[in-house]
Amino acid sequence: MAEVSYPFTQRNDSGGRETVSLLDWQDMAKLWGGDRVDYQLVNNSYQSGALPFSTRVLNGRTVELKPGAAWVGGFYYKNDAALTVDVEANPTESPRRDTIIVRVDLMKGSANIVLVKGQPSKAPIAPQVQRVPGQRWEMVLHEVLVPAKDGAITVTACAPYDMPARVAVPWNATPSAQHLPSGTFVYDLDSNNNDGQAEIFKGRDGYTITRHLGRPQTYTPQIVNTGKLPSGVLYRGLWRWVAPSTVFFSIDIDNTTGTDIKQSGSGPLGFTLPVNPTPDIGQAFNGYMLNANYESGMPNYVDLKGMSYIGNRTNVVKILYPSEKYIHEGLDHLLIIPRRSSIIFSGTYEAASS
Repeated sequence: MAEVSYPFTQRNDSGGRETVSLLDWQDMAKLWGGDRVDYQLVNNSYQSGALPFSTRVLNGRTVELKPGAAWVGGFYYKNDAALTVDVEANPTESPRRDTIIVRVDLMKGSANIVLVKGQPSKAPIAPQVQRVPGQRWEMVLHEVLVPAKDGAITVTACAPYDMPARVAVPWNATPSAQHLPSGTFVYDLDSNNNDGQAEIFKGRDGYTITRHLGRPQTYTPQIVNTGKLPSGVLYRGLWRWVAPSTVFFSIDIDNTTGTDIKQSGSGPLGFTLPVNPTPDIGQAFNGYMLNANYESGMPNYVDLKGMSYIGNRTNVVKILYPSEKYIHEGLDHLLIIPRRSSIIFSGTYEAASS
């Protein structure tokens, strides 16, 4: 197959061309962005009638569309005045779904709004759009439900819209995001190696870290509700944001010493999370204790459960384990981490904020 490349200042024997055909243009333009209405959604709320191509039904069978512009299949369409499309009657016993689309017809050489009629059915399906390079390329603006026996039609907006472009910052992601429009994704590249690389979304709820990028973050989990801790205990923790307000974490606390870690005060032993869990709901955590030498009369493997109760506004998770006496007693507070044993917890939880 011959090599072809364009556009260059003149045609040459290496496959370079100076002219760009209509199909060449479409091939290139599809890479510049997907089909969408030329209108950025940058506000936190909208009235449907204020958006481009919004509709109203006239005389029961005619749909009027407001002006608007769109990028479809690599071509630009614009309508600067209201236009109407007529919906065919449906006297049958079954409903029908039609679509109102922007159709780019390369053979015709134009883009236009048209209505595509569906087929009546007990469970009607809207017509599928055509996307054939060099022929027809379509984008749906609205779906029209046409009830049986010529019932009143319902128009549902289905158009995709433009959004703010993604941006990157070397640091200071939080103040930078405050000056960007709603709907913007920001990439904190952490060029000063301060707090990790992250993806951030500036939306209706404000600034939210959607996920950490790169290596996981480290932290030092603590054991709480205990007296003086022996020196030599190893505390390891990893964590990352995996979705808005959602944290994955893993801890390994290894009591390498010859001294038991015992509970002191009220409540069971507990450990700390990297970020406070939400107080709006209770959450459970799974872990285990590795006690190879059966120290302190405990089994070599112990199933552990962590609990963050509703209303908890700290980063502490309480640790419980199956009753050593009777199965029917369920879970007991963990009161000891034996010498030369370790506990491991990992999981995903809903955080108070991100």
